[in-house]
Amino acid sequence: MPDTYGFTLVTEQRIDEYDMQARLYRHEPTGAELLSLSCADDNKVFGVTFRTPPADSTGVPHILEHSVLCGSRRYPVKEPFVELLKSSLQTFLNAFTYPDKTCYPVASANLADFYNLVDVYLDAVFHPRIPEEIFGQEGWHLHPEADGLVFKGVVYNEMKGVYSSPESLLGELSQRSVFPDQAYGVDSGGDPAHIPDLTYAQFKDFHSRYYHPSNARFFFYGDDDPQRRLEILDEYLREYSRIQVDSAIALQPRFSEPRRVEATYACAAPREDAPPPKAYFTINWLLPEVRDMELGLALDVLEHTLIGLPGSALRRALISSGLGEDLSGGGLEGELRQMVFSIGLKGVMPEDIPKAEALVLDTLRSIQEQGVAPEDVEAALNTIEFRLRENNTGSFPRGLSLMLRSLTTWLHGGDPLAPIRFQAPLESLKARIASGEKVIEKLLAEHLIENTHRAHVVLLPDPGMAQRLVDEEKLRVEAAQAALTPEARAHALDLARRIQLFQDTPDSPEALATIPNLHLADLPARNRVIPAEWRAPDLFFHDLPTNGVVYLELAFDMAGTPRELLPLVPLFGRALVECGTDREDFAQFLNRVARKTGGIGASVSLTSVRGAGPGEASSRIVLAGKATPDRAPEFLELMRDALTRANFDNEARFKEMLLEAKARAERGLVTSGHAYAARRLRSRFGRASLADELLSGLTGIESLRAWAADFDASWPKLREGLHELRRLVLRSSGLQANVTLDASHFGGFEPGLRAMIDTLPQGAPTAPATWDAPALPAREGLAAPVQVNYVAQARNLAEIGYAPHGSMLVACRYLRNAYLWERVRVRGGAYGAFCTFDRHANLLTMLSYRDPNIAKTLEAFAEAGDFLGGLDVPAEELERAVIGTVGDLDAYMLPDAQGHVALVRHWSRDTEEARQALREEVMGTTLEQLRQAGKAIAAGIAGAPVVVLGSKENLEQARQAMPDMEITAAL
Repeated sequence: MPDTYGFTLVTEQRIDEYDMQARLYRHEPTGAELLSLSCADDNKVFGVTFRTPPADSTGVPHILEHSVLCGSRRYPVKEPFVELLKSSLQTFLNAFTYPDKTCYPVASANLADFYNLVDVYLDAVFHPRIPEEIFGQEGWHLHPEADGLVFKGVVYNEMKGVYSSPESLLGELSQRSVFPDQAYGVDSGGDPAHIPDLTYAQFKDFHSRYYHPSNARFFFYGDDDPQRRLEILDEYLREYSRIQVDSAIALQPRFSEPRRVEATYACAAPREDAPPPKAYFTINWLLPEVRDMELGLALDVLEHTLIGLPGSALRRALISSGLGEDLSGGGLEGELRQMVFSIGLKGVMPEDIPKAEALVLDTLRSIQEQGVAPEDVEAALNTIEFRLRENNTGSFPRGLSLMLRSLTTWLHGGDPLAPIRFQAPLESLKARIASGEKVIEKLLAEHLIENTHRAHVVLLPDPGMAQRLVDEEKLRVEAAQAALTPEARAHALDLARRIQLFQDTPDSPEALATIPNLHLADLPARNRVIPAEWRAPDLFFHDLPTNGVVYLELAFDMAGTPRELLPLVPLFGRALVECGTDREDFAQFLNRVARKTGGIGASVSLTSVRGAGPGEASSRIVLAGKATPDRAPEFLELMRDALTRANFDNEARFKEMLLEAKARAERGLVTSGHAYAARRLRSRFGRASLADELLSGLTGIESLRAWAADFDASWPKLREGLHELRRLVLRSSGLQANVTLDASHFGGFEPGLRAMIDTLPQGAPTAPATWDAPALPAREGLAAPVQVNYVAQARNLAEIGYAPHGSMLVACRYLRNAYLWERVRVRGGAYGAFCTFDRHANLLTMLSYRDPNIAKTLEAFAEAGDFLGGLDVPAEELERAVIGTVGDLDAYMLPDAQGHVALVRHWSRDTEEARQALREEVMGTTLEQLRQAGKAIAAGIAGAPVVVLGSKENLEQARQAMPDMEITAAL
């Protein structure tokens, strides 16, 4: 019999691993299932997931994911999703399309806000409006331009960006190669060549078939009332009855012999001053279903012993071979019904592919024959167990991570709690290994070496492919036009007109009033203060509940680093941990890190300083690590060894790291072109931004390329630079230690930390060095083989006399979620558009992401300030904008992130008094202040420098309107 609101309790269990109570319910009238997790976490999570297997690569699951969030029965506005982004305190608000499912998760630490988010999402998925105008806007439609019809749509342009990345293309082909006979053998996101094959009728039918409670899995997590969860769902489920939904994912039949797939990717034409374009490959194995948790953990251990560390056997063999620049493939993939293991190399000469493939297989056989070293297994087990127990998901809500983990089994009829209850299978696996059973070697033999279900995927460079893709798209448009009957052509043109009318028509006040929102009175008037105490001039402590994990950051001032050494700093940080020491090679040292800690790594922190000029910045190298307090002595010894004993004379290992860094950075040019355009642009506006470009921007990539092109000649100077950086930077006089830990454990940790710090080299602080900025043109095009553009424009508003004020944060957020969303994304077809303001540097930046346009986007940027300057919105709309901005100020953080942020605030002189004043400025923002901010933006953007990353053809076309644009070959 039903328990409450039509739900029957299927099982109730205590999950000791995460101190929570789990209840699994079934809704008897519909067959829907609910996993309800109750715990003390105030960052509450809700999600609804539908099994959505695609039949082709038209991208219908992806387009529908976008479209259902564009208005619903209860919330009849054009984009409730955007209205929530404007005004919610959400800690997560998004949707995901996977190869076999579509997820709609939300999260908030504010209870009223959380319930608002849940209601909007439930109405969106079950009662979306999805008229043909939304299908055309979000998916695709034929759009009239000055020179004829073109394909236009948000998802269409998003996927053109995805298919511009060879890594993304390789990943898609690798998945298809292993699953050629079922849903995983097509692209749920959509292949741009096939998206225009999708009809509106097919789109509507997909929603009718799959977006039903009988095909739904609901999820709640956090400290909200568990009974209220049932009541909320009942409000939507009560009008449905159970139906049969054929959405099960079939098992892929096994291959009797390995298969091979070859394809090409678009690359730039070869240049005499650059190395030739190179190839990619993966070898992919089909593994068992995600059912047996102990098997899954054992395969995790196998993966870690093979490729988890730079010194892991398979990874080391591949990288040290010199055949490629970095690993390709995702390793163990456990989110599909059947697991997959994928490994290969990127940056391989095409003629070396057979040799590299043979190396993979021969190395696996050698490992199996010789056995896996016990210390490698111990390192893998400790790493996996630490990760599971810590459950540190960064900015991702912990509850959402648990939801996605549960779906690996739940989606396919399995126990959703099995992936969460890790203690018993982990202890069983550890006992088997401790008994001497060759668990890992057996898995290696059975699932890789003897597994005939293996697919080899090779991706070869093709300099002519970029132009061919452009030509093929034009031919598809011409073919689509030719196939239109007079009636169909009239309908296509009418649809474009209706889309334009739909976009031009504002939501009515009555419709906007349906969107639930908080009020300023519901928000705390004061900032939440992070606990912070200076225990000594060089020791910052944060008393926070960390579940028995100590988080330590050792930050060294690098302001004295000479300009010529700056591009070397990121590799210097890696070398501290990844080159070994004078007593251990790099594999031994990293193995010790994995066995004794939760990880150690180096990064660079760059930030402007509040109240200072552009010539002042905080710049630090940070060595960070985490461990349990009982491992503190070993942890601190490892940190000390990295700082004082790192082997900077390991030429072979450094070359491997250099090639990896170059390959990863060049990949980012395609996948994150907006970030590289922004770095390039901002570098002229201040010391911190300049350093960011020199270390991690295109200038940094150019340094990596130069060193790699003639490494033998470069190495002596690189080695000298590494030693010089250690001498200049790693000294106790420039150190600040940052510890995040509960007070009960800190007393036992502090003496050892102090003793370790005392062993570091002494010396007077180094005076800040002069960092000269490279001469850059006012308008620059960065040419790369991509199908979309990334447009950036920025200005230091101090140049037009603007003094930073909290209202500018409200203004930029409103521009991003209202004006730019409408002009650049909805009308322009870009996947994203951003407006940011660095209040410490007084720096305004506008960006677009996966954008089909250049000139239209720059026009939108130029008119953004005037839009704000003439803004006339109701008080309720202004209040929503302010509330959303307060949500940014109050971003949810786990304890380790709080400790880190407190330290960065100290460096940037962002005091609690200053932050409270900022909060009051934000919460007190008036419409007139928004208009004044708009005037400042208009004045700042006028004549502001521009950087665009795009194809050479697009940049040449844009140069017709900007004759002074200089085009630089970026890739």
